Amino acid sequence: MVRGIAVTLGALSFAANLAACAQTPPPRIMLFIADGAGAGHWAAARLATDELAVDDFAAVGLVDTRGSNHIVTGSAAAATAYAIGKRSFRGATGVGPDSQPYPTVLEVAERRGMSTGLITTTVVGDATLAAFASHSTRRSALVAARQYGASGADVIMGGGRELFTFLPPDSQPDILTGMRETHTYVTTEAELDALDLARVDQVLGLFAPRDMALAPDRSPSLAALTDAALQILSRNSNGFFLLVENEETDTQAHNHQPLEVIKREMVAFDEAIRVGIEYQRRFPETLVVVTGDHETGGMSITMDSTGAVQAAYHTTYHSAELVPLFARGPGAEEFAGMLTNAQVGQILLGRVRN
Repeated sequence: MVRGIAVTLGALSFAANLAACAQTPPPRIMLFIADGAGAGHWAAARLATDELAVDDFAAVGLVDTRGSNHIVTGSAAAATAYAIGKRSFRGATGVGPDSQPYPTVLEVAERRGMSTGLITTTVVGDATLAAFASHSTRRSALVAARQYGASGADVIMGGGRELFTFLPPDSQPDILTGMRETHTYVTTEAELDALDLARVDQVLGLFAPRDMALAPDRSPSLAALTDAALQILSRNSNGFFLLVENEETDTQAHNHQPLEVIKREMVAFDEAIRVGIEYQRRFPETLVVVTGDHETGGMSITMDSTGAVQAAYHTTYHSAELVPLFARGPGAEEFAGMLTNAQVGQILLGRVRN
């Protein structure tokens, strides 16, 4: 009798586990990256607006952005740490310090049946997106774009039309020809607006020959791209992973642009995050993570000789400064405190796999 009770209880426990698994909401994950954004960039954002989207985030942390063999990192290695959960060398995209390819967060999500998306304000083959959807020991936008079709990414939007229509000397077809067989292709905000997003499953949006325009002249805006991507990806009952990047927070700091330029780009980034928060409020099971891949310019906010507030730069390259991280949603507490970039990637991988 005791054995019968034990078997019965075991069966009930198994059934309960199955029911719990069935009731567990699918992973819905958004990763927002302001390329090159350190504390100085966020100080600029605070000067631009008293109410930032990240004000209500439950968890706040700092990220150590070093690579596997260097202290001051680059975008490829930095994004790779987020993508595969391992620190790597400069120029690496989706490969570890041993030069071997490792599954990225996006690829793991695809294997689980989730929808995936990549959005940027620069060429979509650039380092940050490439780290999540390609594998190479040497950063190359062309190599990355050629691998995007195999990555399975459902939504790819940004700049870089010239990259996709480039005819290589080896007589291979341009990348766009192959991508149009699987993705609906748009090149303007009007074309994106005309899409029935309730029926479109895969979209390739290339809105500029190279980089998209600066904020506020960017069309579509980063917020509009984020909203469109969420409408497409969220229809998948298995969940989704979406990466949203503003590259200009990095580029403009490299170029030592005035404070007002940085403020406008951070506001544009903040508006995209707000779209993510509005979605998360409707679907509380959504995890939203906001951070930078590294800091650029050693930027700080100072006063000039007249007392005017300005952006002060200490380098034209990146720095080793820690970058802020904000998280909201299930598992957000794991991102609190001081983490390495590889630890951030490991947590993201864990959220996708669970």
